[in-house]
Amino acid sequence: MRITGAVLERCDAPAPYAESRPVTVGPLELGPPRAGEVLVRIEAAGLCHSDLSVVDGNRVRPVPMLLGHEASGIVEVTGPGARLAVGQRVVMTFLPRCGQCAECATDGRLPCSVGSAANGAGTLVGGGRRLRREGQEVHHHLGVSAFASHAVVSETSVVPVDDDVPPDIAALLGCAVLTGGGAVVNAGRPAPGDRVAVVGLGGVGMAALLVAVALGHEVVGVDAVPAKLELARELGAAAAVGPLEAAEQRLRAPVVIEAAGSARAFETAYAITAPGGTTVTVGLPHPDARASISPLSLTAEARTVVGSYLGSAVPSRDIPRYVELWRSGRLPLDRLVSDRITLDDLPAALDRLASGAALRQLVMF
Repeated sequence: MRITGAVLERCDAPAPYAESRPVTVGPLELGPPRAGEVLVRIEAAGLCHSDLSVVDGNRVRPVPMLLGHEASGIVEVTGPGARLAVGQRVVMTFLPRCGQCAECATDGRLPCSVGSAANGAGTLVGGGRRLRREGQEVHHHLGVSAFASHAVVSETSVVPVDDDVPPDIAALLGCAVLTGGGAVVNAGRPAPGDRVAVVGLGGVGMAALLVAVALGHEVVGVDAVPAKLELARELGAAAAVGPLEAAEQRLRAPVVIEAAGSARAFETAYAITAPGGTTVTVGLPHPDARASISPLSLTAEARTVVGSYLGSAVPSRDIPRYVELWRSGRLPLDRLVSDRITLDDLPAALDRLASGAALRQLVMF
């Protein structure tokens, strides 16, 4: 079928992207779903740093590639053997889980090896690509490629949700909430009464803050952008400060989430972690980035540092938990949405994201 999508043409275009235009919007051909796959009509798709990291070259992927990995949509066609029903709303997640490999047996601690291999190659889990443009294959982004009117995905890349979950909320569940919330629930595991600090208040960091507040923890937000600190306070943070202020005040928390994706943010997160505490890092800095910490403090203060990919999540288990928190009114995910845009707005939206001015910008279809 013929679709419209946003394709990344190159990974080395300079910012501002509204001028260099590394992403082009146009027609593509989408093949039908194969065994265990579904065709989804996209309703909403979020723009995330994982998209930006491909555009700016921090995460080199094969191009041309149809971007977008955090989305919701409606199943319109099912392939042979697919279990989902036509008309079902689904949340799309960027790490397929085969459920069979040794990594899938770690209860979310390690990413699925099968899904990771497919993501790196720009294919679907079932093998190959379903996208073409003028006779040339176009790569899939993290098994989803949601910046398009439709997508064909493996059933292992989606989780069904009920119709009462609106498209914008459902889209946020697929990455921001799975990653940020999972960093708290699955990796940090704060005890009742523990303070939680979040360093980096973008979409993922603010989702971590929301989940921690919803679970009854005192939360401290840390970011260099004053507007984000103000929003953190509005969303229930007991305190919200800049990185220098956090250091000067000698803030300490038993669980600290680093969600900025920079070496300096990791150092800040580690510095404000209390003795005996856990620093959880979910950000994705450049592969060459290096941070400095004291090895002695790890031993003498019984510290723990945890890496958490996609919030150490098992999407089929975790998404229903967040849906229930949202239904109860304790998880106001709509506050994460800073802009609603179209596909044609993506270059300018990438610039807003790179500047730190945006939380989640949602492409609405």
